[in-house]
Amino acid sequence: MFKNKNVNPSFQNETSLVSLLGKDGAPAKPRIVKKLNLSKEEWIKRLPREAYIVLRAQGTEPAFCGLLTDEEEDGVYFCAACGLPLFKSDSKFHSGTGWPSFFQPFAPENINELDDNSFGRSRTEILCKRCDSHLGHVFSDGPKPTGLRYCLNSVALDFYPLDELEKAPIEAFDDKVIAFEIATFAAGCFWGVESEFRKVIGVIDAKVGYTGGHTENPTYKQVCSNETGHAEAVQLVFDPAVIGYKELLKVFFEIHDPTQFNRQGPDYGSQYRSAIFTHSSKQKEEAEDAKLQLDNSGHFNKAIVTEITPASTFWIAEEYHQRYFDKNGGGSCHI
Repeated sequence: MFKNKNVNPSFQNETSLVSLLGKDGAPAKPRIVKKLNLSKEEWIKRLPREAYIVLRAQGTEPAFCGLLTDEEEDGVYFCAACGLPLFKSDSKFHSGTGWPSFFQPFAPENINELDDNSFGRSRTEILCKRCDSHLGHVFSDGPKPTGLRYCLNSVALDFYPLDELEKAPIEAFDDKVIAFEIATFAAGCFWGVESEFRKVIGVIDAKVGYTGGHTENPTYKQVCSNETGHAEAVQLVFDPAVIGYKELLKVFFEIHDPTQFNRQGPDYGSQYRSAIFTHSSKQKEEAEDAKLQLDNSGHFNKAIVTEITPASTFWIAEEYHQRYFDKNGGGSCHI
């Protein structure tokens, strides 16, 4: 095992895995960018007063007063603080609440969610992944297909019509892209899998989530129903200059039993399957080679059933699942 004893925890606060604007306004392949971390004084200079109150001081603009509430033109909505694409017009709907409302984000990895218990209520706050600016809240009373309502402050957004996207602040990210790579694995209960990979030298960050299925914005309860097609998975950001993908595959096969079909230990169901979700043809080739070599080695008495499939949308799991063992102590998974 390649144990990670020298990780700088603050480094995870310096980078983010996000999707930038791609062709025709669609999300591009997720990439690692530097976060925009400014001091209070710098934010005050950077933002108009109304925007600062919402974005950096968690304020809320009055209902029905925002300029984007009734915006109906096709386009993309960007973070007004840093320029990250956050929502598209094709997911916007009239909620009647007086604030711009969307049923899904531009890309799930571009939004952070936090528990918000202010004012005696339990809500879920949404923040920009790149600059941690407050955007609004998300509620479970939205329309199909997600059933979610992302309730935004107009002042937190900059809108660009589709025919003016070349004016959007995409270029601001060009010199901030970092040459890290992504790997996605499923090996049973994701609590233990995440915990093990976080110990590996060269792994910069790890998120637990759901992937490989057909349900959009799945919840943990839905995935546990064994009807979404999703697997509990872990998405890693790693530095290939420190650890290669082949070494990550070795760790993957060490920390679970890849001969168990649709289960790991006492956990059973397709959500606990052994799977490798590849992000490139090179990853696919290396994963297939590693599986074949291990199968031929005689290390296991049964055939390896690990599925190898191209990566699809990775839906980040609820916040209480992230770093579960760090928050709750110990570990009770099969690992």
